[in-house]
Amino acid sequence: MRIFMTGASGWIGSAVVPELLAAGHEVVGLARSDSSAHALAAAGVKPLPGGLDDLESLRSGAEGADGVIHLAFNHDFSDFAGAGRTERAAVETLGGALVGSGRPLVVASGVAGLSVGRTATEEDAAPNIAPESARGGSEHLALSFAERGVRSVAVRFAPTVHGPGDKGFTAVIARAARERGVAAYLGDGTNRWPAVHRADAAHLVRLAFERAEPGAVVHAVGEEGIATRDIAAAIGRHFGVPTESVGPDVAQEHFGWLAALLGLDIPASSELTRERLEWAPTHQGLLEDISTGAYGTP
Repeated sequence: MRIFMTGASGWIGSAVVPELLAAGHEVVGLARSDSSAHALAAAGVKPLPGGLDDLESLRSGAEGADGVIHLAFNHDFSDFAGAGRTERAAVETLGGALVGSGRPLVVASGVAGLSVGRTATEEDAAPNIAPESARGGSEHLALSFAERGVRSVAVRFAPTVHGPGDKGFTAVIARAARERGVAAYLGDGTNRWPAVHRADAAHLVRLAFERAEPGAVVHAVGEEGIATRDIAAAIGRHFGVPTESVGPDVAQEHFGWLAALLGLDIPASSELTRERLEWAPTHQGLLEDISTGAYGTP
C-alpha cells in the first residue's frame, strides 16, 4: 500500500518507516525542510514538501495514498493552545480527505491523562474532546471519522518511548542527574509511569495500520507502570551518583518543565491491544535500556 506519513523523520516515525518498507509498503513522508526531505529520501521515503500547518499538502498527501499515519505534533510548550489548534486542523484535513473511502487513518495519542492512580485501558475514553482542549481533542476527532467511512485508529503511546537516542522524559531525568550529581525522584517515588521500547511501538503502528478495526484504540505500552524511584535508582547506578527524593519546592529547579508531570501516577495496560492485534513486545525494558547506556555513558 502507498502510505502517507507525517512525522516520518521523527523519533517514532523513523522506526516505523523501516517496519512499513519491510512489509512491502511504499511511504510518502511530509517534509518541512530540505534536510528532512534528504533524510527521508535516504531512508527510502518519497518526500512531500509541507508542514502541519500546510493543509493543502496534507490533503494532497492523503488523497493520493491508500492510508495515512499521522505521528507529527508541534511540541511547542510556549504556545500549547496554538499547537492544539494546528493538530486539530491537520486531523480534520486528513480525515476529510479519506471520508467514504474505507482507508485507514492512524493517529498518535497518549495514555498520560486518561486516569490517575488506576491502570488505564483501551476502553477509557480520551478526556480531551473540545477544540480548545489538549492536542485540540484530536483523538476524539479522528475516531469520529469511523462513522464517516474512514478506518480511523488511535495509537496511544506511553509517555516514555525509550531506546538509544531518546530525547524525551527519561532523557530529561538522566540529564538532570548528570548535571546536578544526584538522580532525583519526586516525593516517595511510588507513582508509576508506563513505558515502551521504540522498536516495539513502531511494530504496533504497522499492525494498527494493517489490522485494526474502525474506531479502535490501541495502547503502545510495553510495561504498565515503573515506579519513578526505580527509574531514578537505575539512572543513579548507571552514572554513579546518589539517588534522592526531592520535594515539590525544588522540583521545578531540578527537573524544569517535567516537574509538573513527574509526580503523576499514570499506569496503563495494553492487554486488549495484545489480544486484538497479536502484539507481543520483545525488546528490553526501560530499566535495562538505562543500565546498558541508552541515555549516555558515565
